Amino acid sequence: MNPAVVEWESAETGDLLDRARAGEADAFCEICKIHESGLLRQAAALCGNQTLAEDLAQDTLVEAWKSLGRYDGRCRFFTWLCAIMLNRYRNVLRERRHLPLSPGRTDEDEAWGGAAQVASNECRPDEAAQQREQAALVRRCVEALPPKHQQVVHLRFYVDDSLEGIAAALGCSVGTVKSRLFHALDKLRGMKAAGRFGRDGLAEQERTSR
Repeated sequence: MNPAVVEWESAETGDLLDRARAGEADAFCEICKIHESGLLRQAAALCGNQTLAEDLAQDTLVEAWKSLGRYDGRCRFFTWLCAIMLNRYRNVLRERRHLPLSPGRTDEDEAWGGAAQVASNECRPDEAAQQREQAALVRRCVEALPPKHQQVVHLRFYVDDSLEGIAAALGCSVGTVKSRLFHALDKLRGMKAAGRFGRDGLAEQERTSR
């Protein structure tokens, strides 16, 4: 068994990954069952549309199976899946730019509507509404970043992985991840200064990046 995989995954999942990379489709299906709910939540937060999120999650798993030989175990498998999903989603956005949107909805509304679901169910209704609004504003600002900056912000703050894991998932150095994250947060600070989103959202982004 590959020791790098075991370091990031449970022994059971590591065994499934080894078998899947050896060509066992059934083992990969078992891995999909482990990660499909988490991947679907990430896709729904990106898309704001359950049907589109299901398609995106399914496309991600298909692409992961095709490119499974490139996964080397240096990051969590879920992080690697999310990196694939972000690339697939970027392609979806390119295609959707040429499609008519529903009346009264903007491209950003369609893309980031799912971010409104991030508030805790334990909050009072007024607090939950405020958190949903704040989350939507932050996510819209993230969507305005260059794609490579979007990737590191999403993997760092929404998938919640280490800088080393993100670097492995994206196939770049830790220094590159740090640089992209620095510039991304700098741009977000500029958006804050311009009044594009509130103080608390940026403060949380900065605190968790340290």
